[in-house]
Amino acid sequence: MINNTTSCTINKSFTRTFLPCVYVVVFFIGVFANCWGLRHVCLNWNKLGNINIFVMNLGIADLLYVFMLPFLVAYYAGGGVWDFGETFCKITRFSFNLNLYGSIGFLTCISVYRYLGIVHTMKVMGRITKWHSGAISLLVWILVIIQILPDMYYEKSSNSSQSCFDTTSQRLIEDYMSYSIGWTITGFGIPLVIILGCYGHVTVVLITNNNVASLLKQRCLKLVVILTVLFAVCFIPYHILRNLNMKTRISQKRGICYKEFNQIYISYQVSRGLACMNSAINPLIYLVSNDNMVMRLHEISKRARQSIVHLRNVIQYRRPLDGRESSRTNSKELI
Repeated sequence: MINNTTSCTINKSFTRTFLPCVYVVVFFIGVFANCWGLRHVCLNWNKLGNINIFVMNLGIADLLYVFMLPFLVAYYAGGGVWDFGETFCKITRFSFNLNLYGSIGFLTCISVYRYLGIVHTMKVMGRITKWHSGAISLLVWILVIIQILPDMYYEKSSNSSQSCFDTTSQRLIEDYMSYSIGWTITGFGIPLVIILGCYGHVTVVLITNNNVASLLKQRCLKLVVILTVLFAVCFIPYHILRNLNMKTRISQKRGICYKEFNQIYISYQVSRGLACMNSAINPLIYLVSNDNMVMRLHEISKRARQSIVHLRNVIQYRRPLDGRESSRTNSKELI
């Protein structure tokens, strides 16, 4: 332990190298994938199912954030100098939180709908309409905005530098820490428990019930896998390390320093990059939840397997012929 804040050096050069690279990749993948998904939703609006309304809102949330990424690339690649003003800095950070917690909210809605559709099929059949899904989507947006709106009132830059903090300045870090913990519980912890409960029950039903169609079973299990990856890679590390990094900043402010603080800071920056990647991974939810797309991919996969089998049979059929021809050639040479 070092009781001298000047000796507690945090290496921020990693952030200025790592985050711009991640943001560039996510920008191109996120724009292409989400625009493609939203275009397909608009073209098939009359066939739009209840879950696809949540997926559409998921795509909108992703695009609101990925269009802000070029400014963040310029900020971090330019040595941490923000040239766009504090107001736009707050809007940029707001768009990230809107995307992150909007994604978690709509993924939770998808999980609940899947749970009701598989576990309580007869009870909800014909009772849930697109209007219900639209109203729930609006409610999700409102709840997310209520949760993240206080973040706009915290300082995002200090007087001594042209910074754009993802949390707040050192002066208000204690207050922000309390807000962040409550925000983590309501915006992430509660939805995580709901998703685990829903998909845990769904998985048990799918495995034990032989009456469920195999295609539906595969689709739901794939959705479970994608959501597990999203939460395990994008959401869980970010929320743990965000609060842990703020704890280290409070300790530094009080004159307490450990050499592990630098590793925590770097790990937090990695988790920020992973959290950003949810904008590129979310379109996979569209592929799995869209009935027409699933059937099309299933048909393509079936044709590909048939082509491989046919090609293998052709190769096996030609090998003996090639052997016979070579043997005949050798016989002629001997004669």
